[in-house]
Amino acid sequence: MSTTAVQPEEATRAAVAQQPKRRRRAALAAIALALAAGGGYLGWSTWLAPADPAAQYATAVVQRGDLEDLVTATGTLQPRDFVDVGTQVSGQLKKVHVEVGSAVKQGDLLAEIDPTVYRARVDADTAQLANLRAQLADREAQRVLAEQQFERQQSLMREDATSDEAVQTAAAALRSATAQIEALRAQIRQVESQLRGNEANLGYTKIHAPMSGTVVSQTAKQGQTLNANQQAPIILRIADLSTMTVQTQVSEADVSKLSVGMDVYFTTLGAEGRRYYGKLRQINPTPQIVNNVVLYDALFDVPNPAGDLMTQMTAQVFFVLAQAKDALLVPVSALEPVPANGERRRGKALAAAKAPAAGFDPRARFAGKQALVRVLDADGKLAERIVEVGTMSRVAAQVVSGLEPGERVVTGLQGGGRAPPTGRMPRTPRL
Repeated sequence: MSTTAVQPEEATRAAVAQQPKRRRRAALAAIALALAAGGGYLGWSTWLAPADPAAQYATAVVQRGDLEDLVTATGTLQPRDFVDVGTQVSGQLKKVHVEVGSAVKQGDLLAEIDPTVYRARVDADTAQLANLRAQLADREAQRVLAEQQFERQQSLMREDATSDEAVQTAAAALRSATAQIEALRAQIRQVESQLRGNEANLGYTKIHAPMSGTVVSQTAKQGQTLNANQQAPIILRIADLSTMTVQTQVSEADVSKLSVGMDVYFTTLGAEGRRYYGKLRQINPTPQIVNNVVLYDALFDVPNPAGDLMTQMTAQVFFVLAQAKDALLVPVSALEPVPANGERRRGKALAAAKAPAAGFDPRARFAGKQALVRVLDADGKLAERIVEVGTMSRVAAQVVSGLEPGERVVTGLQGGGRAPPTGRMPRTPRL
């Protein structure tokens, strides 16, 4: 009886022990099946599924816009017309009648130098001149007397009433009186010249504005002693701020692209959104070398009626080499050189159009010439077209013919790289 009761109980225990093992086997089988299905889908999507061309290429839409081909430079603003006002005489700066920012007109009194010494010189010359003129009057009276005595001696000589010696003495006295008069007249001319110089120096003690404008700087202070013996001391500067000159420094690589009369504009740091326009007036032939860089000065003028532009402002200058209004534009990266005959059929066009080196200017290759572009249609198909290129910058190019607004051009592959030749679609793994 005891043996018959034990056997069913052991069988139950064995069946219970087998249940976790069956569950583990089922779970492992499900995981293996899921991995096999995922691997199969990955292989199908990678090698068998049709590619989506539109997702593989980086594209840009052909659109209309304005384009400028520019040479950029940095410049500073200076008044076109200015003058440094100095003094021609030495002395103490007694009075300054203006200050920085004062508006002056031509002829206005700007400053005065102590005139005491120069007025004394004028007074001394005036007194000396009066003395010489008095002496001249005396010598002229003596000459009249000498002429009368000489005539009397000649009358007596005709009557044999005098001697030859007396006649000769009278003639010598007349000649002496005439010579003394000429000497005094020469001295008078000399003193008159000296007086004019001292009067001029006295006038120089009052410094007047040589032009109309604005006082933009003052280098000498009231009470300062000025020495004009070696060089003319500068007191202040007057500038006409109604027209400003922009002085820019252009590198030797770009200066050959500039020409006198070309359009140019600039912006300032304080008003970056506003453009000031002008015409290139001058390119200085003598360069400046800064840190082994050869730079040439290019100058142009701009009206400043409102006085917004001030001396020494920094200007970001743009020289307009070419421009196009309302033009069809594409990125420069969409352009490739037109291949030689048969090169496209062999799929070598893109090999010849490898990425340019850093710093390469595409304008030298495409501007005003033909180029190859790849157009991607709505179905994701590539088509090569030859287009005519017009104005170019380093970023965009004008397409004169060959494209329509709204078309998409290929600029490369997603993630970088160049597009393949037409008809050879790359397949990228899908993860």
